[in-house]
Amino acid sequence: MNVVIHPVNFDVSSQLTDFINKKLKKLETFFDKIIDAEVFLKLDSQQHVKDKIVEIKLHVPGKTIFVSETSKTFEESTDTAIGTMSRQLKKQKEKVKAL
Repeated sequence: MNVVIHPVNFDVSSQLTDFINKKLKKLETFFDKIIDAEVFLKLDSQQHVKDKIVEIKLHVPGKTIFVSETSKTFEESTDTAIGTMSRQLKKQKEKVKAL
């Protein structure tokens, strides 16, 4: 799986990219036909609260799966997004098996 990380208007640390890559590799246990993944990291600073937004776009055969999560840290947002993504991948795998 090819992973591309796009930080929006800031520089991302290698520690965070390693964390995201490690979490995304775990998704291959749920669905092994993932083509590539795009991760967008954004900072949202509304009303004196700095939230971290993680958006993940996975390309699988015949479909694109998208998840967006917001929390206080990028790690927490990534964990929540990966959990949601794994459920969607399980559903996609069942649809593919049914065909």
